Amino acid sequence: MASSTADNVLPKALQFHSASPLVDIGANLTHESFDRDLEDVIARAQAAKVNTLIVTGTDLAHAEQAVELAKQYPSVYATAGVHPHDASGWSVELAHKMKALHALPQVVAVGECGLDFNRNFSTPAEQEHAFEAQLALAVESGLPLFLHERDAGVRMREILTAWRDDIRDAVIHCFTADRDTLHGYLDLDMHIGLTGWICDERRGHHLRPLVNDIPLERLMVETDCPYLLPRNLPAKLKGRRHEPALLPWIVKEIAQWRGISEAKLGSATTRTAQRFFRLPTES
Repeated sequence: MASSTADNVLPKALQFHSASPLVDIGANLTHESFDRDLEDVIARAQAAKVNTLIVTGTDLAHAEQAVELAKQYPSVYATAGVHPHDASGWSVELAHKMKALHALPQVVAVGECGLDFNRNFSTPAEQEHAFEAQLALAVESGLPLFLHERDAGVRMREILTAWRDDIRDAVIHCFTADRDTLHGYLDLDMHIGLTGWICDERRGHHLRPLVNDIPLERLMVETDCPYLLPRNLPAKLKGRRHEPALLPWIVKEIAQWRGISEAKLGSATTRTAQRFFRLPTES
């Protein structure tokens, strides 16, 4: 086990304990920043009652790494997909390799996939091609979809509408868009993942009145760590690396804006995640 040193132990003010077991549906634990202390990170998550971690696979290499983590830790599961940033690399060979990953018991969703018209690291045409190919893989495997969308809500909804009768379920991970986009997804029976973006007074304030629009049975929570560290944490964190043990703070924030208890929100999002990803109910 990695040693507990000053730079990998959370300050006491950030040692949260959830009122109910939580599922972090989006944790990028294959990121290099977790290389030195991953075992401690997972132990801290368990201590905070973040009992289940779904590690995001954004390309072939990271999906394979996520699967290896899921094999090593019983509380960890994996997704497998190609992020729109990397859509230009989509190929028949890659599709076959993704299909093989989707058949593994450790993989609980197809993704992270979708559209990102904000940065366009791959062209919109390349993104749409890779996205529709992965929709087809989701139909074939029967797995739900873990989706990324940025500045592409209209086109994303058009594509999902055409596929909706065939795909099982889908979650819009790290939702940050506006009310019309949210309701467009809800009209398609999409699930919504919320992150620490809602804890950011600079850019998350528009999400706060929207949390009551999301049915509890459609809402899930995530850190998207090591990214999106909540800005309003009660103590500073050396290195500013987000991690799953901080998920209870995000739940607290969402519960506050929804006007319900943290326990009720946590229990509901966990039940939703267990159903969505077909996780063991004891998680």
